[in-house]
Amino acid sequence: MPRTFWDTDQMRDALATWHMGRVIFAYRTHPWHPRPLSQEIAGNWLGLTQAQLSRIENGRAPEELSKLVCWARILGIPGELLWFRLPDEADGRTSAAVQPSETLTVPVLLHGRSVLLPIDAQTARASGLDGLLAELANGQPVLSGPVAHALPTRDLDELEHVAAALDDARRYLDGSVVGFFRSQLDRSKADDGSLGPARALPMVLGILGAISQHVREVKPDVRYALLSLGADGAEFAGWLYRDLHDCSSATYWYDRAMEWAQEAGDTAMQGYVLLKKSQMAYDLREAHRVVTFAEAAQSGPWQFPRKVRAEATQQQAFGLAMTGESLSKVEQKMDEARELLAGAPPDDERLGPTGAYFTGDTLLVRQATCYTEAGKPTKAAALFADVIASGTLSRRDAGFFRARRAAALALSGEPDQAAAVGLQAAQAARETNSERTLCVLADVVAALSPRRSRPGPRELRQALS
Repeated sequence: MPRTFWDTDQMRDALATWHMGRVIFAYRTHPWHPRPLSQEIAGNWLGLTQAQLSRIENGRAPEELSKLVCWARILGIPGELLWFRLPDEADGRTSAAVQPSETLTVPVLLHGRSVLLPIDAQTARASGLDGLLAELANGQPVLSGPVAHALPTRDLDELEHVAAALDDARRYLDGSVVGFFRSQLDRSKADDGSLGPARALPMVLGILGAISQHVREVKPDVRYALLSLGADGAEFAGWLYRDLHDCSSATYWYDRAMEWAQEAGDTAMQGYVLLKKSQMAYDLREAHRVVTFAEAAQSGPWQFPRKVRAEATQQQAFGLAMTGESLSKVEQKMDEARELLAGAPPDDERLGPTGAYFTGDTLLVRQATCYTEAGKPTKAAALFADVIASGTLSRRDAGFFRARRAAALALSGEPDQAAAVGLQAAQAARETNSERTLCVLADVVAALSPRRSRPGPRELRQALS
């Protein structure tokens, strides 16, 4: 196919999801073809039946590297556009030191089997995986010790204990190993806002793969702690996939978090996952599900910290604004959320799922978004500006809410200012791999289309394309 075949919004979006099924669908329905190719035709090319291809296109992202490589070659996808590395690339990348922006793959245990996961070299170095880079530079396969590679540590005794635990879980997987997994998960959460989801996922999926593989083998007194940790990690994986704008994978991990929380008897986490499902429904513009999930999160038998109660109440305000309730009702819920947060004690997180990230500034940007939904974009833009100027947001979150502010400015009739703020957001989105931010910016470009001839909106459109 000519290079221009791959240079379309639909194909770029499909490739950005790391989901080969969506890439195949974009290939079949590409306007370059006189008419869309059927699943039967494309399936014959790929060695698949129509039913198999349908499941691949509509299910979770395929993970087997051998199949991904085979399908990429059959379709003729340029190697530089792929999220994994073709084994016979002869561009000199394996003959010299790996560059910081390049990608390698590390094996992790996921659902009981080894899966090759993309990870960029800069992340590998930051995670202590220099040995992987040396192996890759020498052209050696990186296939030894899957979870040891995915879960690095500077403490050799600790690593040996973890390795023994994964080899004989019933005998060695104890509270100290659960604590090790917890520290690695906390580290990933701390890094997420600055490094972005693509860099946090390898560690998180490595932890979840190890839990999934061994939770049935451990002693009963360890099992519940491991299940509870798995629920926490799966909820975080759901968030990371939301930020990558991969809603099917996010749904999978939220469902897995709910299952593990139920098995662990962790009722508060069950309610917390309902809150997160409400937030994903907002991403998908499913207004009534925003309301019902938020209400369900607040009405269960669990006891939330006040910060989480504040977050759930604010989420309900989103739903009310989206379904057209009056501004007075929306603001009443927003006031309730503000009062709950103001009354949160310093040790609030002891009661259940952490709400540590939900601060006064977090509430303000959520309420600013709510004002946009309620038809008050000028007020929203001012609130966004105040919080962004405070410097308290992470790099990824600052970029996302700059995109939200750009949307509010566009709706307020400020096209040049909206474009300027949008350009700042676009840069942050690319630095942190936040597809969610880019999706908001796509809406900004659409809102600015009547002013597309102006320099600012034209520059933003070009930057995103």
